[in-house]
Amino acid sequence: MGALGTLITVIVVGLIAGFIARAVVPGRQSMGIVATILLGIVGSFVGGFLGFLIFHSDAQDGLLQPSGIIGSIIGAIIALLIYGAVTGRRRA
Repeated sequence: MGALGTLITVIVVGLIAGFIARAVVPGRQSMGIVATILLGIVGSFVGGFLGFLIFHSDAQDGLLQPSGIIGSIIGAIIALLIYGAVTGRRRA
């Protein structure tokens, strides 16, 4: 997979992970599409780091794996909760 394919994959997975995280976390998050994609990308890094700490594995088995997507979603949820706590936004 070339650099463009990797970039598109990161954007799509980021969008999916960010969208699911925003749907799961209660309250209203005023984010646009770009912020949702960035949330998912940050979540991918957080999820990948947690996956490495827990399972001692990395992306050598391939970039797109179900466990990677699930880790991205979990990481995005964690990042969204931390963002909400730091900015002091109240959840309804």
